[in-house]
Amino acid sequence: MNDYTIYNNPLTTRYASEEMQRAFSDDKRFKLWRKLWIALAESQMELGLNVTQEQVDELKTYAEDIDYELAEKFEKEVRHDVMAHVKTYGEKAKKAMPIIHLGATSCFVDCNAEAIMLNDALDIILKKLVNVMDKLKKFALSYKDTPTLGFTHLQPAQLTTVGKRATLWLQDLEMDYVNLIHAKETIKLRGVKGTTGTQASFMELFNDDEEKVKKLQEKVVEKMGYDKVFGVTGQTYPRKMDYNILCVLSQIAQSAYKFSNDIRILQNMKEIEEPFGKKQIGSSAMAYKRNPMRSERIGALARYAISLPVNSAITASTQWFERTLDDSANRRIVNAQAFLTVDAILNIYMNVAENLVVYEKVIEKHIRAELPFMATENIMMECVKAGGNRQDLHERIRELSMEAGKRVKVEGKENNLIELIKQDEMFKPVWDKLDAILDAKKFIGRAPSQTVEFIEEEINPILEKYSEWLGVSGEVRV
Repeated sequence: MNDYTIYNNPLTTRYASEEMQRAFSDDKRFKLWRKLWIALAESQMELGLNVTQEQVDELKTYAEDIDYELAEKFEKEVRHDVMAHVKTYGEKAKKAMPIIHLGATSCFVDCNAEAIMLNDALDIILKKLVNVMDKLKKFALSYKDTPTLGFTHLQPAQLTTVGKRATLWLQDLEMDYVNLIHAKETIKLRGVKGTTGTQASFMELFNDDEEKVKKLQEKVVEKMGYDKVFGVTGQTYPRKMDYNILCVLSQIAQSAYKFSNDIRILQNMKEIEEPFGKKQIGSSAMAYKRNPMRSERIGALARYAISLPVNSAITASTQWFERTLDDSANRRIVNAQAFLTVDAILNIYMNVAENLVVYEKVIEKHIRAELPFMATENIMMECVKAGGNRQDLHERIRELSMEAGKRVKVEGKENNLIELIKQDEMFKPVWDKLDAILDAKKFIGRAPSQTVEFIEEEINPILEKYSEWLGVSGEVRV
């Protein structure tokens, strides 16, 4: 239950999944801290420091037994979260207390844990991203042959197909996928570096044995399940890594925003509609309304996610020398909220993409209103083949087009250009060919083939790689 007397973050109460909330929970963070302390102590023991197996075993015994009330009590006293948790751990693991955090600085646990949490959270995003791609793929293939008006400058242009348009949304996500994979491949742990990144404290512990200090870092990183570590750091891992990751999240938000805007416009045109619940209310006043609230919510959340890399860029650019602490409070907010926001976006994106409703008769009606203008060149060319004068035909069809355009725009009536052409003797050679000339599928070019080729060549290999992850549906929480 929410406490309605205080502010509650809507990302957690309304939008983001529990899975992503757990990915940035204090419980996960502090258990990672303990796992890191265990890896450090065990590696130090293996390399000959005065750390016993009994102490390591004790740390493992109490690895997940965290007294949060005691930790909060200690933090109020010492004003230092890491030391508060060292003391809390030591209250249970009394024999190990003297060697917890030996030689380390706070960023040993904080930075390494944060990097792991970011990597794990990217896996959650990746799973949802490929599921959105899978849903758009199915939609694109279902409607690859369905002609629809294309739009440039938001004005009717040459025809495309409903499915081909969906490949544009899909291709945006493919680009995001590539960038996400790159981000995961470049995540590194801070490693075991000491207070300013020089490993001086560990050199002291190992009597200036550089090989053992290097081996210590290798062992700890390996025990945490990683093989990549920053070669050099100050006190923290480079904050540019946060920026790079948030840029990937921003790009996913950009793609979703574009999709949501397209759907909102198409819903206004009554061509395609997002899902609408049986008891859903579109407006408190206008009972007939079916507002695209899911797509609007995607846009609202995306706007926030898109803005966050700027915040992270400022943090990265203002880290003086080996580090300053003005990053800490900021990063507690921005990193988690970026992931929570994009998680929420993808949940809704999955829901919308899986349940889109296409009104083909409305699409056909809109095509019929515009296609006569687009077909004029084809009509003119057929008349030239029959012996007509191209220049005379061009002028006459221009005049008839203006007349039909006036009827549509000024009088609010249907486009009657074809009727006008059927009444004009100059165009008699094509009267019996007009139905064939006006077949919408003759105006869609290679749209169906492009759709199939793009999916087979670029999307299917990605989806096949993650086939075990597919089949997830998006939940709209409220």
